[in-house]
Amino acid sequence: MRKILLFLLLAVGGLAKAQYVVNYKRVADTYFENKDYYAASTFYKKALRITGDSTQAILPYGKERKGTSDEKVIEDYEGSIYNLAESSRMYREFAEAEKYYAIAITFTNTRYRKALFYYAESLRANKKFNPAIAAFESFISKNPNDILVKDAHKEIASCKFAIEEMRFPKMVQVKKMPANVNGLGSNYAPVNINQNFYFTSSRPINVAGKRDMVKTETGEVQVSTKANPFLNTLYTTKNELSSSEISVRMMGINLPREMEVAAASFSPDGNTVYFTAWREKERYSIYSSRKDDNKWSDPQPVGLEVNSKDFNSLQPFVTKDGHFLLFSSDRTGGYGKLDLWYCAIRSDGSLGQPVNLGPTINTEDDERAPYYNPSSKKLIFSTDGRIGLGGLDFFESDGDLISWSEPKNMGYPFNSSKDDLYFTAIDADGTRGYISSDRESSCCLEVFEVKKEFISVSGLLTDCKTGLPMANATVIFTNAEGTQKAITGADGKYHFKADSRRPVKLSFAKEDYFSITKNYPYEELAKADTLINKDYCLSPFKIGIPIALENIYYEFDSSALTEPSKKVLDYLIPVMEDNPAMEIELGSHTDNVGTEEYNLDLSNKRAQSCVDYLVSKGISSTRMTSKGYGETTPIAPNEIGRGRRKKDNPDGRAKNRRTEFKVTKK
Repeated sequence: MRKILLFLLLAVGGLAKAQYVVNYKRVADTYFENKDYYAASTFYKKALRITGDSTQAILPYGKERKGTSDEKVIEDYEGSIYNLAESSRMYREFAEAEKYYAIAITFTNTRYRKALFYYAESLRANKKFNPAIAAFESFISKNPNDILVKDAHKEIASCKFAIEEMRFPKMVQVKKMPANVNGLGSNYAPVNINQNFYFTSSRPINVAGKRDMVKTETGEVQVSTKANPFLNTLYTTKNELSSSEISVRMMGINLPREMEVAAASFSPDGNTVYFTAWREKERYSIYSSRKDDNKWSDPQPVGLEVNSKDFNSLQPFVTKDGHFLLFSSDRTGGYGKLDLWYCAIRSDGSLGQPVNLGPTINTEDDERAPYYNPSSKKLIFSTDGRIGLGGLDFFESDGDLISWSEPKNMGYPFNSSKDDLYFTAIDADGTRGYISSDRESSCCLEVFEVKKEFISVSGLLTDCKTGLPMANATVIFTNAEGTQKAITGADGKYHFKADSRRPVKLSFAKEDYFSITKNYPYEELAKADTLINKDYCLSPFKIGIPIALENIYYEFDSSALTEPSKKVLDYLIPVMEDNPAMEIELGSHTDNVGTEEYNLDLSNKRAQSCVDYLVSKGISSTRMTSKGYGETTPIAPNEIGRGRRKKDNPDGRAKNRRTEFKVTKK
């Protein structure tokens, strides 16, 4: 950490006149101006007399105080509280930030009006989504013309998205890496190649006698002793991360003085490394180094195609085939702040002209840390420009570097309410990998291993009539994350995978068969392990051919349906719901007891009573017609025998007193 010489004012008046030490505030202000937010927060707490077990600042004035000096005291107090909140937020300590913004939002001075927005942001980072929504809405109503209103609307949408995502978490295991990897400082951007594990860290580097000094009127005095300048550099260890003892060492690249480096990516053979490099007050650039005889060459900037003194280029990623370099940059020609770009890597190692990944990927905010698998054609990157759980979130898109599918948020717990970035895969299909996140840290990125899991929904589809496997049927799997479609083969089997336990709908369809839909609610999926296997069948039909509904009965000499008959008609409800374009005719028949006119009228009334019942269950009347056939179309003899031997046939009459339906339109 750089040495900062601070010019302090002597305390004006004693402690009885001001409740905090002016010197501490001046130290804090200078750290704050130099963007050393951790140190700034430390000294603002000293100035405000906030101790480790205290959550409230001591008010710097008494009620009896009057006069213009009080205004200065109040101004200093409010400024210290606000800057303490800002410092805590800037070094990502959102629990602390929330506490002090909660005080700052009570200030009437308009210079602190943004405190309400950042208070809401801190609530969101601390997973207090509903209070965050209320605070963002309050900010919008009080500051309708503020530039942050647009961000506030996005944050509200993100809070609502986070609430829903955490109800239905993705099937992802997230495991924090061992302490030797996640040491002090930030640890991030992991990559695994050739049995070696590389990552970036700002862990302490012992520098004997390194001190921060402040200058007073009586000379220099030590404010604090720093054992570490907290410079970012590259570290490596053998790929034995499950061992109890992990030996971590610097990567061994001879770096120029005061250069910081981060986010390494390697050529397929592991002999060329690309990384971000920068010095204080300089822009980020991408450098490379080659390994010869097991020794890394001095790093060199990759060239003007990528780097420039006028913009930042950072976070390089080399595709597994070694053909392309992807990176993040705020160069001209983009769509926002940091955009994702790519350029070809020629056979001699030189780079082609950079190409923007386009507006489907890039937003008006930041896109960072790309990972692209040429085999699966999947791009995983981080952005704060889309609806997400908060901060930087991982998104996934399918594409070929030219055209892309709409990016999808990778959900919880792959993402968190804080920053998540730097995905790299361990296996070929990307189901296992590493990420960097500050989800469990009060300030800094840490390395986690992630493993995607899936629930399998499969089974056998057959013909209900023959029991044989059904080929060439369409099976559609739908949940909140999208739709998958499959055509059954000769074996009639279907199979789908889902990465969450969100409710699922399965639809089965084939020409000349009634379609069916089956729903799996969350409760059923939650009880399953990783496999649901169920068999279904489809019933055949032909347009215009009647299908008998067995056991439809009416009250004697009446068109009123009996309760058991209503249960039989209930069979038609899912058929009609699962085939929404289908229209049917309900037909009623009688035996030959009574006159033809009477039987025709009775059958018409009975058919209409069936339609009326289905309408009462929500089936549209426009999809159904009723028709009475009376005794005109018997399917069995009402009487058997001839002449004097003719006698009544109760079984035949029962069959003729029937209700049928037939499809008139599919």
